[in-house]
Amino acid sequence: MDSPAASTTGTVDIVLEGGPASLPVEVRRQRVASLTDTVKICHYGGYEHFGRVDGEPSVDGPVLFRWIRRTRVAE
Repeated sequence: MDSPAASTTGTVDIVLEGGPASLPVEVRRQRVASLTDTVKICHYGGYEHFGRVDGEPSVDGPVLFRWIRRTRVAE
């Protein structure tokens, strides 16, 4: 049975914590196609990487991801 954070279409609600303050609120709460261990967000010429918080329950709401690092877009 799916948790409330997961829809019947296989998408999952997530929350991104940490990283640059300039990352918009609407990007910090989103729905992703599948639950993975990391999420990569394109932001100001680079990528912000977020990792799933181990042990974070997904039954009560969105899955929490914390900022790990920033990488630059290869030119």
